[in-house]
Amino acid sequence: MYTVYILLSQKDNKRYTGYTHNIDHRICQHNSGKVTSTKNRRPLKLIYTETFENKSDAMKREREIKNKKGKFNIPD
Repeated sequence: MYTVYILLSQKDNKRYTGYTHNIDHRICQHNSGKVTSTKNRRPLKLIYTETFENKSDAMKREREIKNKKGKFNIPD
């Protein structure tokens, strides 16, 4: 299983979108500064997830979200 996720920076209120096969481990990496693109934007809060059976579907969804450039509305 793969998870597409959106993090919200509590420092600058910007979003980061990614995908992973281990969401708990990946969130820890982000919040411990091990991810270059988010290390200066900590702390980060997980605000959205979607789960997919395979990597290619997760990658496709990640691209769809990123291409909307902040116009993505997080469903309730």
